[in-house]
Amino acid sequence: MRNIEGRNPVLEAIKAEVKIKKLLIQEGVKGKPIDELINLATTAKIPVEKVSKADLNEIANSTAHQGIIAHAEEYRYAEVDEIIEYAKSKGEAPLVVILDEIQDPHNLGSIIRTANVAGVHGVIIPKHRTSRITPVVSKSSAGAVEHTKLAMVTNLARTIDDLKEAGLWIVGTALGGEQIMYQVDLKGATGIVIGNEGQGMRRLIKEKCDFIVQIPMYGQINSLNASVAAGTIIYEAVRQRHHV
Repeated sequence: MRNIEGRNPVLEAIKAEVKIKKLLIQEGVKGKPIDELINLATTAKIPVEKVSKADLNEIANSTAHQGIIAHAEEYRYAEVDEIIEYAKSKGEAPLVVILDEIQDPHNLGSIIRTANVAGVHGVIIPKHRTSRITPVVSKSSAGAVEHTKLAMVTNLARTIDDLKEAGLWIVGTALGGEQIMYQVDLKGATGIVIGNEGQGMRRLIKEKCDFIVQIPMYGQINSLNASVAAGTIIYEAVRQRHHV
């Protein structure tokens, strides 16, 4: 059982038909969003229970529950093959985001949110030394975790090899990349690798990439937050694919 905390994350979980055992609502919290949640929960036959603020704070795993917590089934991670098949079912070249040890849950949530909005077919994370799906990740993603295919793999390097065999070109991001991101064709089947917040991509992962690109920077600071970097290159792929 896991907690889904906050109005948007709970709303998206209900819309995604996540199995929810109980919806807890803080006593005295009112308004249109609360009414919408209660109506949706009632329609979905989810029990609703009013609890005190103190009890809700004790149950919460984050500091931003907004008076709403859902007790839901454990998060179901996708298989990598599901991500590729999902792209094929839409008649689109796969676009996959590969995260190499992203450890900040806010970054993970933000990247998942951007990936979902941009139409990325799936996100892949390693099993070790990375943030998992937590209430903070869910809240940072604005509930996008419930609608996004997220695969967790034991060996990221081997997974990249499998993706290459499936026809994907792997594009890594790093300072000092051989090409500016605008110079690389991102229209075909592509995996975009985003490295760890502090160390970037690990050496083995970097060696697996077909291209290493850099995001152009013209100011005094020569680095971007991982989630901002991810959003920048994801939307360059969107621009190329949709001829914007």
